[in-house]
Amino acid sequence: MATKQRSRSRRSNDSRDRGPRFVAPVLDPTWQSPYTPSTSERQHNQRVVRRFAIKRRLPITIGVGIVAIALIVGVVVAPWLPALGVVLALVYAWDLRRAIESYAKRGQTLSALMLSRFSAGGTPTERLRLVTVLDRLAATFGVDGVSAFIVQDKTYNAALVPDGTRFSLFITSSLIQDFALIELEGVVAHCLARQRLGLLERESLSAVTPLGDDARQALAGTGKAYRADEVAAASIRYPLGLAGALRKCARQGISPDSFFATSTYAQWRWVFFNQWSDRRESELGDLDDAELRARALEEW
Repeated sequence: MATKQRSRSRRSNDSRDRGPRFVAPVLDPTWQSPYTPSTSERQHNQRVVRRFAIKRRLPITIGVGIVAIALIVGVVVAPWLPALGVVLALVYAWDLRRAIESYAKRGQTLSALMLSRFSAGGTPTERLRLVTVLDRLAATFGVDGVSAFIVQDKTYNAALVPDGTRFSLFITSSLIQDFALIELEGVVAHCLARQRLGLLERESLSAVTPLGDDARQALAGTGKAYRADEVAAASIRYPLGLAGALRKCARQGISPDSFFATSTYAQWRWVFFNQWSDRRESELGDLDDAELRARALEEW
């Protein structure tokens, strides 16, 4: 009997030995959520502005470079010419750096331009509602120094633009009146996500720089609204609210007296939540199209 008990005990122990064992999780310290703006992503968007400024100065840069090289190799003519060439190159490099910095700051005037273009709208209750949503989401996105404005217009739209070293959020009166709270939250989150992605500099620069439509779009970035939707939806954890806002934008027509039917909107379009308010039919091959963006969020 004792022998059988020991045999059963050994079989039981063997069974436990062959069973699944606990495996400690392995954490990857380099992993980052694809819905979180990365440092490299922000830096890429900042480099776009620098490359644009350098390209605009390229003819002058080439001319100065040729003159500087000619002076440097002109030592056979006069021994002081190379020194003059080096000084010319250094002075121009300093001037080019200032020019690049000025391009990065050009978009900071866009808030003042918008304030002069729109008239104030909204009731005290609507302004309180907007400010409450903005304050909560600004903390979530780590964005500080945002002023909120409700502007009078029948078209649903919104924009976050630079205002010096601060930011201004513009929401149309029709949007604040007709959108549910969760939809308003999605719109505000999208606008703040653009700042977290480092998009505001290049988008606002495209609005204030005289360019053709294709060049303006290339500077602002294609498909960036879609990317901001991803970041916003992941942050508020309710993509259907943002999808509902986009659905309403996609299905709305604009009246002839709306700002969004003007040539100024065509120039500023890339800073707005719905970049194609004046589009009559959806283009599902365009990542910035409101209808396509809504469908993508609904499939999350």
